[in-house]
Amino acid sequence: MRTQVVRFSVAGHAAWAPGLTTADHWRLWAAAPYPITTAAEPGVKAMPAMLRRRAGLLGKMALEVAYACLDGRAGVPTVFCSRHGEVGRALDLLSDLARGDALSPTAFGMAVHNATAGLFTIARADRANHIALAAGAATVEHAVIEACGLLADGAPAVLLVACDCALPELMAPYADADEQPHAWAWLMTAADSADTNTDKIALSWTADDGQSGATPGSLDVLAFQLGGARVMERVAAQRRWRWSRDALDA
Repeated sequence: MRTQVVRFSVAGHAAWAPGLTTADHWRLWAAAPYPITTAAEPGVKAMPAMLRRRAGLLGKMALEVAYACLDGRAGVPTVFCSRHGEVGRALDLLSDLARGDALSPTAFGMAVHNATAGLFTIARADRANHIALAAGAATVEHAVIEACGLLADGAPAVLLVACDCALPELMAPYADADEQPHAWAWLMTAADSADTNTDKIALSWTADDGQSGATPGSLDVLAFQLGGARVMERVAAQRRWRWSRDALDA
């Protein structure tokens, strides 16, 4: 059976969720992950208010960690990923259509999958490449592969932003994971970086038709990165994904 692998370093990171707003909060959560049920929104003070108010909870969480992780850097290509995106806005628009109501152009514009990435680049007047990606239960893994492709093409660093929210009640019967509000960002660099302060990680995968876990993949991966475990495996999208702490061990 063929095993495929990508390697990278995490040179910087940030995370935000309701009730989990500091590094200490996240360290405690990673030691014993628990469901995120608190209701709150981040301030996103780095973004002008006129643009910030267009974003919902999902977008604000993603923007909060993107700003924090980049810390003023410009020209860094970005991969935004979310399994479900602004599904709540999309359902509201479909409900308006069903009632025969006129659709709000602003609501439609912010429902598309790359809306948050667009806000981020507009607010920062940054022309760097950005991608918005969704790939089912393996969304984070595919986003990492995409980011590693950009690194292989010569980008010195890539910003990866992962985010998701709880699903609307209408979609609850179809949920296959306990979706929770959260966002995190990595500043990714090449695995062969000489910087000894970076967290070197390898992601490999093989075919596997096993059952996916109940925890969202993005939270599994975040717990692995923050918790310091050497290896974490999970099954999603007919693949077994193996996350390894040492980029030379895959």
